[in-house]
Order: sequence, then C-alpha cells, then structure tokens
Amino acid sequence: MINIASLKSLVNNVFLSTGSNQGESIRILETANALIEKQIGLIRLASPMYKTAAWGKTNQPDFVNQALWVQTIYSPLLVLKKLNDIEKNLGRVRFERWGPRRIDIDILYFNNQQINHEKLQVPHPEIAQRNFVLAPMMDIAPKFKDPLLKLSIEELWNQRTDKSLIRRI
Repeated sequence: MINIASLKSLVNNVFLSTGSNQGESIRILETANALIEKQIGLIRLASPMYKTAAWGKTNQPDFVNQALWVQTIYSPLLVLKKLNDIEKNLGRVRFERWGPRRIDIDILYFNNQQINHEKLQVPHPEIAQRNFVLAPMMDIAPKFKDPLLKLSIEELWNQRTDKSLIRRI
C-alpha cells in the first residue's frame, strides 16, 4: 500500500521569479509557465504579471515580472538545470549582467533550505532589495518566511528600500 504522507514528503515547494523585457514579454512568460509545468512540476499559484522598471542597469525597457509557486519532485540543481534549458529554448543569451533579456527565471526559495553552491544560492541573495520580486511574492505567499532573514515576505515588503516603479498588468 502507498503511504500518502511519505509521497507528500517527496514534493518540494519552489518559488520562482520570471521576467522579460525583450520581444512579446507576456507571451514569453506564458510560454515559460507552460514549459515549467511540463518539465518541472505543478504551478500551484502564479501571481499577476507586473510591469516594472529595470533594476541594476536602468537604461533599458521595462520588464514584465511574475512569481510562481511550483511543486516538484526534483532536486534544486536539477530544477536549475531545467530552468536554464527553458531559458535557452526561449532565446536567452547571457552576455550582460542585469542587461535586457527575453527571459530570466530565478529560484527564490526551495522549501525552507539555504543553499550555497557555486551554481545556486537560495534564498536568492537580493530578494529584499527588489520590488519586482517582492510585489508578485506578496500576491502568492505574503506569510512565507525567508529562512535566512527570518522575516515574512510581507515584513520584507514593509521594510523595502527599493522605490522603483511597479504596476500590475
């Protein structure tokens, strides 16, 4: 007999941030979502999309951003590999940090784990400084506690210093 409780323990809860500022950004994010569901796992919740000012390198077009809560059976590094493959399939070319891009998918949180690997840092190190991450996360997981900062998304939102423009689409 299959024990349902043990099956649930195999499921990992992953929060992702997606963004695009080149091409048909909304369509690109919708396509990324479909590929994430096909290749990684069930999207439990998706925030509304937001139009946001570019962060880091500001002299570029605005981004469309979204946050996703995904349930997967895969490990953090395998999720990262699959996300990188999805980005590549959607035309992502990595040539400039914080530069324009067709698609960007970041792992924000993986369960309540802290991961310090040469290829992956979780929680994502700049969550607390980014409106374009915090606003969509407020829509899907305001009570989720950052395992490193020990603050909820709502508390991070209330303490944010990022004043960049963001509006729900």
